[in-house]
Amino acid sequence: MKRFTLVAYGPSRLPGSRPPKVGPDETSLSRTGSDPHPTQVAKMEELRNTYVVKKIEPDKTRNLVARAILERGPATAVDLAEQLAITPAGIRRHLDSLVEDGILEPREAHVTSVNMRGRGRPAKVFVMTDNGREKFEHSYDDLAVSALKFMASKNGAHLVTEFAAGRAEEIERKAAHKVSSQSSMKDRVSALADHLSSEGYSATIAARGNGVEICQHHCPVAHVAAEFPELCEAETEVISKMLGTHVQRLATIANGDGVCTTFIPVVEKKKLQTSNRGA
Repeated sequence: MKRFTLVAYGPSRLPGSRPPKVGPDETSLSRTGSDPHPTQVAKMEELRNTYVVKKIEPDKTRNLVARAILERGPATAVDLAEQLAITPAGIRRHLDSLVEDGILEPREAHVTSVNMRGRGRPAKVFVMTDNGREKFEHSYDDLAVSALKFMASKNGAHLVTEFAAGRAEEIERKAAHKVSSQSSMKDRVSALADHLSSEGYSATIAARGNGVEICQHHCPVAHVAAEFPELCEAETEVISKMLGTHVQRLATIANGDGVCTTFIPVVEKKKLQTSNRGA
């Protein structure tokens, strides 16, 4: 009976020497019942880890792109590339993927002095779709829609209005102190936006003309409000009540717009006093 001598080749090889060639079958025979050569195991693990990293990183960046549009509203590829420090080619690859999956959709941008590009057409903006919003935790469900439909069908349209008012009053109850404790209108608007963000609306504020806009980039009840606009109407009334001034709802996600936008006029006291004296 012949005997085989097992030789392990490791770091202790002589300088300048080369390890003998080992075929695929010889690897399993050289160490019966044990793992392959350590260097081969390391290479296999490296390949696995590299694959996992390559698989995870695009998904992570893709989610960052979607989240940026959700929280900041419609944006062009150039804007997103600058915000996220991603190359234009990279951002377009993720945008194409998100559009293909129905998370985002491209739309024609409103023509302004900001987005005009010479004589060419303005760049397209990307907005979150209803399907995309569903990927981010909504507080509504089919049961809520069914319940409201049932109430409305039983000659209970007034109950739907009362339900919407009750929900809006709950927003007021939670935010009233934060808002009323601020001295200026801008500070009250900022406090309200902070509260709405804590409730899942991803709200931001922006100065516009003689006032300020609250932009809600996410709506937890968008699908319900699409069928029952009373929810949006009651919310607008409460915003006006808390701020103590007339407000104007310019756009809503429930109506197909990319962002819920509410305009609040801001009149400085000094200007108001000067105006009264002149009268």
